Amino acid sequence: MADRPEIVCICGSARFGAEMSAANRELTFAGVIVVAPGVFLRAEDHEAAEVLTDEQKTALGALHLRKIDLADRVLVVNPGGYIGESTSREIAYARATGKPISFTDPV
Repeated sequence: MADRPEIVCICGSARFGAEMSAANRELTFAGVIVVAPGVFLRAEDHEAAEVLTDEQKTALGALHLRKIDLADRVLVVNPGGYIGESTSREIAYARATGKPISFTDPV
């Protein structure tokens, strides 16, 4: 569909929330529609009351795969080449669905 902006799904570890936000901003100013993780809570960064349950983590993971479905391509934010377990799963899903994937750092 040529009459709409490109849609990019950002993937990456929650530890890179600031880097994902910067990529989101850059892409948005370039006229791209960005879909990205909506929750960046990590147990080591927050009080126990804010920690995600296993059910919430599972639901958010499934929701992110649907975001990949919506996207034209995937951008993996991976400073230093780091790719964690969840991001690896998202990359595998994107590859299986034929989405082009790019990385912010070499892997």
